Amino acid sequence: MANRDRNPQVDVLVLLGSLSDKPLAAEIKAVLDEFGVSARYEVCSAHRDHGRLAKLVPEAEAAGAQVFIAAAGMAAHLPGVVAALTVRPVIGIPASSGLKGVDALLSIAQMPPGIPVACVGIDAARNAALLAVEILAISQPALAAKLRDYRTGLALKNQSDSVELRQELE
Repeated sequence: MANRDRNPQVDVLVLLGSLSDKPLAAEIKAVLDEFGVSARYEVCSAHRDHGRLAKLVPEAEAAGAQVFIAAAGMAAHLPGVVAALTVRPVIGIPASSGLKGVDALLSIAQMPPGIPVACVGIDAARNAALLAVEILAISQPALAAKLRDYRTGLALKNQSDSVELRQELE
């Protein structure tokens, strides 16, 4: 029971390569909170603290984590190392740094065969969180319903934006 207290139930483990990626975590948190998805947030570099990373991933799995989100810039090895430590889905977010995030994008997208990482766009934390929600919704009908409502809201906003544009230009 003490282990459960130390590692409360979570759906998603969000890992940042460094604290400079904190704005991405805030965007992820906003989306996951909107959908009622629990998450744990940690800063853990694949290079500077690999021993701790090797413990965080199985601990999160034991606490129920079904999806991992890892944000990193530059060489961006964090998502790939996480993927090597789990068979659960890993979503990589290339963070702006170095070559405006292109280096991180290529590092995440070009994983070797057998160890896939889903990769969203540079700094696309909202999309990473939404992808995590979609993955979780496969086995959670209530979450799938929330996603459908969310998508309906996007369509309605798009339609109202179109009306606004036409009114301004006519």
